[in-house]
Amino acid sequence: MIPKISIIMPFYNVESYLGECLESILNQSLIDFEIIAINDKSTDNSMNIIHENIIHDNRIKIIQNKKNYGVS
Repeated sequence: MIPKISIIMPFYNVESYLGECLESILNQSLIDFEIIAINDKSTDNSMNIIHENIIHDNRIKIIQNKKNYGVS
């Protein structure tokens, strides 16, 4: 089934905010959505936080950039 909404969430070295951001999105009343998390070559703990959340929620997908491109 295709989700109604796709949330695109680029991230780069935001480990201190990422958990709270994901929690806020995942706790919405609408449940028919996916999160496309785009890692822009983070060097901090951000990817581990994403992987911890994927274990508990399969609506999160990851795209891994091979180099840092910037948000846009």
